[in-house]
Amino acid sequence: MTVTVRFAPSPTGKIHVGNVRAALWNWLLARKQGGGFVLRIDDTDQGRSTKAYEEAIKADLAWLGLDYDETVNQSDRFDRYDAARDRLITEGLLYPCYETADELDRKRKLQRARSLPPVYDRAALSLSEAERQAFEAEGRRPHWRFKLSHAPAVWTDLIRGETSVDTASVSDPVLIREDGMYLYTLPSCVDDIDLGITHVMRGEDHVTNTGVQIEIFKALGGEPPAFAHHSLLVGADGGNLSKRLGSLSIEAMRDDGLEPAAITSLLAKLGTADPVEPARDLAALAQSFDFDRIGRAPARFDTSELEALNAKLLHEMPFGDVEQRLGDMGVSEAIWNAARGNITRISDVAHWMTVITGEIDPVIEDKALTDEAANLIENELNEESWTVLTNALKEKTGAKGRKLFMPLRLALTGEARGPEMAALFPLIGAEKARARFRGERA
Repeated sequence: MTVTVRFAPSPTGKIHVGNVRAALWNWLLARKQGGGFVLRIDDTDQGRSTKAYEEAIKADLAWLGLDYDETVNQSDRFDRYDAARDRLITEGLLYPCYETADELDRKRKLQRARSLPPVYDRAALSLSEAERQAFEAEGRRPHWRFKLSHAPAVWTDLIRGETSVDTASVSDPVLIREDGMYLYTLPSCVDDIDLGITHVMRGEDHVTNTGVQIEIFKALGGEPPAFAHHSLLVGADGGNLSKRLGSLSIEAMRDDGLEPAAITSLLAKLGTADPVEPARDLAALAQSFDFDRIGRAPARFDTSELEALNAKLLHEMPFGDVEQRLGDMGVSEAIWNAARGNITRISDVAHWMTVITGEIDPVIEDKALTDEAANLIENELNEESWTVLTNALKEKTGAKGRKLFMPLRLALTGEARGPEMAALFPLIGAEKARARFRGERA
């Protein structure tokens, strides 16, 4: 069997880390198995869906490196959903209901007051044709429910193991609204059948939906795919992540200067038994994907862990991988190699470019020492020059340790921390170094 999976975002907003974790895991499974990854745009809600959001979703996936083999828009497939609707109506599995939202709410409150589960009572099935016509005459339009079997829906979940949903404890799901709009469930099942989706991997909040969808698959003559329901992301404190999604959209993370590999490295391993490590190669990540390594506990998304991964990726990144992104900054390979260990974003290189090639106000902590340093600088500096200078200063002044190195660093860079001075010194050059050691802006 060729594995085929899908990612099905709605173009009604920006995708965030929760969406992308599901997309990434599906992508990893497909690529490991040599299968297909389908991007399905769930745009049946044409009042809220926009092309701008659809394009933004595609841009985010491209930035993350998640390519897809096929893309499908649900808005192009209403004829398929209509055909499925007609089939279910003919077979007596899709029936019209005329209760208003207020009436349904009153029913649920009454059931709770009687200590009964708030499950739809199927009153609409008892309506006569005359009663239906009377509702229509007063302006009511039906919503349409799928008639569940009231038998257990059982499947072997690839993460949760043997799983069962008692459909007798679930209300018959509304598949079509009063305005004729299809809700998620029916189009999704039709698409999964038509597109040959073999595996559906999604959050555990969909477990009950899966029990319902298994019955719809069978009613439409389709074979249900294999299901895998993973735990949901929570915040670092264990709280609800969804309240903070604004800053966790992929667009916001990209604008913040985070590396796509930092995001995929973290999300690929959150909720698994594997360690989180920086991984620039998505293909290698795919080979490590294993359902047996996925746990059931909520996965904690910690932005500080993401920041640390981002920095580590940059610290190890070769110049060839960033040369084009550095644009017109004039960053050479030597400058990149010197600075990369002290940045958390690519944009941080600009600061060290200023330190190396621009003008700074030196900080003079020990004027006698730095004046002596200015006198001892050779005209041509190389990778050995820093050692030569500091050894000479030790002999001349007796200074050593922090009392030697900190005044020199402050004078040359204006900062107490930063890249290795042995690498920075020849890049700054003899002329600038002499001027800075003397306290001059250079």
